[in-house]
Amino acid sequence: MSDPQQVDPAGNTQAFRAFAQRKDPEAAPEKRSLVLPITVGVVVAVLVIIAVVAYLVL
Repeated sequence: MSDPQQVDPAGNTQAFRAFAQRKDPEAAPEKRSLVLPITVGVVVAVLVIIAVVAYLVL
């Protein structure tokens, strides 16, 4: 049988919202955005290419 002390989170709206918004420790961590590292990598690569070209030309 079910535990009488355990409240069904779907019993009322406020309890359900609290249940739905809680952080589950077993949930997968949020994925981090890769936009910044990729942008930095592209900028560094462009600067290296410009430096190599400038070295060869001058």
